[in-house]
Amino acid sequence: MNRMFWLVVGIISILGGIFALLNPLSATFAAEQLAGWLFLFVGTLQIFVLFLAPTTMGKVFAAVGGVIGLLLGFELLREPLQGILTLTMVVAILFMATGIVRTVFAFGLRGTPAFIPVLLSGLVSFVLAIMIFSGYPQSATYILGVLLAVELISNGISLVMYSRIQPA
Repeated sequence: MNRMFWLVVGIISILGGIFALLNPLSATFAAEQLAGWLFLFVGTLQIFVLFLAPTTMGKVFAAVGGVIGLLLGFELLREPLQGILTLTMVVAILFMATGIVRTVFAFGLRGTPAFIPVLLSGLVSFVLAIMIFSGYPQSATYILGVLLAVELISNGISLVMYSRIQPA
């Protein structure tokens, strides 16, 4: 039963990724809407935590986080096209930053087996950022969907492989 559960979930994830690749625009809208609802949910939870926090600092942290989460969630749901543009820019900036950090970090690993993989990972992130920036804003129509698809497929493959080591 346990093995079958992981196998089925993995296959569903792979199929979801394939569907997202077949229609990256729809997947981009879905990712943007999911982000909006998640921000609303987390913002609401933080507002709830505000009333449970024992310290003033905890209350302030919960209030600020809750208000920001609610505002972001409402804005993403109210203006999905603007949300897609904004989220795409955030993804590009994150790829650029992680690419630079990994590349610099890799040079501290020279002479170790980790040098080449960490360097390549950094360069891939950097190149992805350049690709997104160079195609922006047109890249915003598909990049979130493609990233969602890659994540779903990668997740699905790992779950299928994990199912193989589970007891029957």
